[in-house]
Amino acid sequence: MGILPAMSLFHPSTEQIELATVLSVLGDQTRLSIVGYLARNEGFEINCSRFLDLGSKTNVSYHLAKLREAGITRTEVRGTNRLISLRRADLDQRFPGLLDSILASATGIAFDMHEAARAELRQLEREGAASPGPVG
Repeated sequence: MGILPAMSLFHPSTEQIELATVLSVLGDQTRLSIVGYLARNEGFEINCSRFLDLGSKTNVSYHLAKLREAGITRTEVRGTNRLISLRRADLDQRFPGLLDSILASATGIAFDMHEAARAELRQLEREGAASPGPVG
């Protein structure tokens, strides 16, 4: 058996990042929480498992894919790990000050992963979408 080639994920170029897409993707509390966490930990690649407090593996994967496809984050595949980083330089080049402005305005968003998960569950319960009991 030979060595398998490294998996490559799509990332839009800086020029392909669209304002409407960025704003739409960041309109979700979970994704905004992820970006807030990444912004506070810039310079580090964060393992995607760090965000599992926000929901199921499938749910977190969905949110991370939306962020990556919008050009907000970069995902590097290393073996079975997915390392996530914020594409601040690309976003600042394309839309100067936008990310800082959004994060500064997000005062009601919990950037602590445990608090964000609890807030999302409370919201789902208010909307009647969450029911107590076993999951799976």
